[in-house]
Amino acid sequence: MKDQSLPKGLRPETLAVRTSIERSQYGENSEALYLTTGFVQPDAATSAERFASGEGYTYARTSNPTVTMFEQRLAALEGTEAAIGASSGMGAILMMIMGLLKAGDHVVLSRSMFGSTLNLFAKEFGKFGVETTFCSQTDVDEWRAAVKPNTRLLFAETPTNPLTEVCDIAALAEIAHAAGALLAVDNAFATPLLQRPTELGADLVMHSGTKYLDGQGRVMAGALCGSRQLITEKFAPVVRTAGMVLSPFNAWVVLKGMETLGVRVKAHCDNALTIARWLEAQSNVARVYYPGLPSHPQHELAMRQQSGLGGGVLSFELAGDTPEAARAKAFHVIDSCRVLSIATNLGDTKTIISHPATTSHGRLTEAQRQAAGISQGTIRLAVGLEHHEDIQDDLLRGLATLGA
Repeated sequence: MKDQSLPKGLRPETLAVRTSIERSQYGENSEALYLTTGFVQPDAATSAERFASGEGYTYARTSNPTVTMFEQRLAALEGTEAAIGASSGMGAILMMIMGLLKAGDHVVLSRSMFGSTLNLFAKEFGKFGVETTFCSQTDVDEWRAAVKPNTRLLFAETPTNPLTEVCDIAALAEIAHAAGALLAVDNAFATPLLQRPTELGADLVMHSGTKYLDGQGRVMAGALCGSRQLITEKFAPVVRTAGMVLSPFNAWVVLKGMETLGVRVKAHCDNALTIARWLEAQSNVARVYYPGLPSHPQHELAMRQQSGLGGGVLSFELAGDTPEAARAKAFHVIDSCRVLSIATNLGDTKTIISHPATTSHGRLTEAQRQAAGISQGTIRLAVGLEHHEDIQDDLLRGLATLGA
C-alpha cells in the first residue's frame, strides 16, 4: 500500500489542505465524516485494552476519527505535538482551567480579554477558589508585578477583541516560565497563518474554531494545542469526564474550512487594511484601532509577531459629548448599513459590524469596560471578503449622515 505520510517541511497552506489520518479502504480524497457514537470492537480483550489505555476508538465522547483529523491538522498548523477539540472556544478555555488549576491557584489575565473569558475566570471560577489578577495587555512590567508564588497560568489573547491590542508573547513567556507557570495564548484572531505562539515561547494555544478556522460562520468548535503530555495527561481526562466534546459533524465542517484558511486570511487582511486606512481619513471618526496601521501603539510588535499582516478585525471610535451621545452615533452608523451584517461573530466571509459595549462586552460592568478601553462610541468590524468599496459605501451611509 502506498505510504500516506506527508513529507517534512511543508508550508502552512499545504498542511491546512493535506494533514489528515490515513484514508479508509475506499480511498476518499475528501476526508470522511464518521457520524457514529460507538465503535464495534473485534473482541472483548481488545475492547478492554482500548478502554483502559485510551488508544483506539471506543466511544465518541473520548475520540472519533473525524475529530482526530481536525486535531491533527490544527496541531500541524500551530507546530505543536498535539491538539484536542472542544465544543466551542469557551469550552476549550473551560477545559484548560479544569485541567490545570485547583482551589488556591492564581492566574494572571489580560483585562482586555473577551468578555465571557473575563467572567469565566472572575465570577465562575472565583467561586471555586481560583484567584485572578487582571492587568494591562501591553504593560509587561504590570504582568511581572502581578505574579505570585501560587501563580500557575498567564493567559492573553493577541490581538484583543475589540481594540486589537497586541501583547509581547515572548516577554510574557519569559515571565511565566521564571515563575514556574504556563503561558496560554488565544490565537483565534491571528490564526496560525499569521502567528505561532509556541514558537515565541507559549505553552498552550487556544482556538475558537467558530471563527477563522471555519470561515463561514456555520458551526461552533474550539481546541487547545500544546505538548502531547499536556494534551493526554491534563486535558483528555477532562473531556472524557466533563464532556465538552467536539461533535464529528462540526469537526468535519471546520476541517474543510481550514483548507481555504491561507487564501482567506490574506484576503481578510488586505481588505481590513484598506478599510482601516479609509476610516482614518474620515473626519467624523475619532480613532481607528488596527495593528496594520502605523498609528497603532503596538504596530511594530504586531508586524513582527503576525507575519507582517494586521489581521481581519478592526475597531473605530465615534466621539460624543456624553456616553449616551456616543452610543447614539454608533447605533446610527450600525443601523444605516444595508450590506454589512449586524452580528457578533467574526472570521466570516461576510463583514460583521457590532457594538461591543452592548454585545460581546455587554455583561461586564462599566468599570471593566472602561479598564479595557471600550466606550459607547466603539464599533467593531470583522472585515469579510466583499469588495472593499462596497464595505466603504455601506459605512458611509451612516458616517455621512451623523449630523443629519
